[in-house]
Amino acid sequence: MESAPAALPLKRDPLDEEAAEVYRRAMSALAGAGVRFLVGGAYALAHYTGIVRHTKDFDVFLRREDLDRALEALAGARLAVDRAFPHWLAKACEGDLFIDLIHSSGNGIAAVDDLWFAYAEPAEVLDLPALLCPAEEMIWSKSFVMERERYDGGDVAHLLRSRGPALDWDRLLARFAGPAARVLLAHLVLFGYVYPAERGSVPGWAMSELLRRLDEDDGPAAALCRGTLLSRSQYLVDVEEWGYDDARRAPAGALSDEDLALWTRAARDEEAKRRAG
Repeated sequence: MESAPAALPLKRDPLDEEAAEVYRRAMSALAGAGVRFLVGGAYALAHYTGIVRHTKDFDVFLRREDLDRALEALAGARLAVDRAFPHWLAKACEGDLFIDLIHSSGNGIAAVDDLWFAYAEPAEVLDLPALLCPAEEMIWSKSFVMERERYDGGDVAHLLRSRGPALDWDRLLARFAGPAARVLLAHLVLFGYVYPAERGSVPGWAMSELLRRLDEDDGPAAALCRGTLLSRSQYLVDVEEWGYDDARRAPAGALSDEDLALWTRAARDEEAKRRAG
């Protein structure tokens, strides 16, 4: 594979030291408990693209089977813990600083498995050694985030711009198996629109393979809405009023009725807060 182009140098605003101390304490607690974890979110994005944005969240990715030990370790480090959404996300916090413990994605697709760790990239985060989420898995999970209030397509485009020639395209295409190939293809088409001079970052064979899969995807006979895999709120009318089956619900997807009810209630609560505010 070719080496990735260097990320563009951008102005870096220092992270508040109080926040840095909390995040370091969390990483040290996880490492001390023998919990294998990856750092994602803003820190991984900065490493791969040079885009720096500090938030009140610190994203940690881990396998689901390690979640209990992780929460126990963080509670022992004086952090409040909460199993916010059991199908994909738990939280630890101190005040308004949050550590998100992520073992899948909200739609149940991008579960953290051994390949995340096999291809993780070593780095230093807040002066501590850490492993970063692979760029391929970041693209995989971010490609499905198309909410009204949050769209991660810009992050996908920036990762493709910065890492395209160095990506493991075979593994990336394998992540978008079956009908999900259309999602990756959509992002690659948009990438060529956003960066016309960078189209060569996407190998021609990858585009050809995705187009071949497009021709072979006949779709299911049942009335199924996959929009809920892209947005937890914008396609509720389809599955609640128009009679479509929800692609997130087992057996088509990975979520139980209880998972869906909790996740949907949170989406409606957030929408109500936005309208009120």
